[in-house]
Amino acid sequence: MRLLALALSMFLATAADAQALGPDELVKKVTTDVLESIKSDKQLQAGDRRKALAMAEQKILPHVDFREATLLAMGKSWYTATPAQQAQVVNEFRSMLVRIYSNAIDVYRGQTLKVLPLRLPAGATDVTVRNQYLREGRPPVPVEYSMRKTPEGWKIYDIAVEGVSLVLTYRAEFEQITRTSGVEGLIKRLQAKNA
Repeated sequence: MRLLALALSMFLATAADAQALGPDELVKKVTTDVLESIKSDKQLQAGDRRKALAMAEQKILPHVDFREATLLAMGKSWYTATPAQQAQVVNEFRSMLVRIYSNAIDVYRGQTLKVLPLRLPAGATDVTVRNQYLREGRPPVPVEYSMRKTPEGWKIYDIAVEGVSLVLTYRAEFEQITRTSGVEGLIKRLQAKNA
């Protein structure tokens, strides 16, 4: 019982710490933690996908707003979906993004991070945190995190790498599928991709 209480208090402390961090501080903390984990874990360095998936679930995904990301990816189609369909699309899109994030972990091996200065106006609830991934002998790779303030703290709803939005990349595809096959067709397509 004491161990359970200790684990619960550690989880609540971590959640409280995440709520207290500004968006740039959160990105820096999470990204630094991921890069350090990659650097110190031989299985991650060897490309162990299961381990990368577990790390993404633990360290990255609690800071992602999958509902907002899905809404952006679906565009107008979001509003034609029933609440149950919306929940299904969010779950399937989350599964797809989890695979993308866990596969991308390998790409950042051997890189360092530079978070660029953020001007955060008082009361801001939507910001873009810009940073660069640096690797010796190569130009910096710009990455932007679009974030929104929620009751649980700052959450990422989109990531743009070298100016290309991960979420908006899917909008044209999702709109085409929903135009021809409806929201159920989109759900089936995502389920097939995740299978």
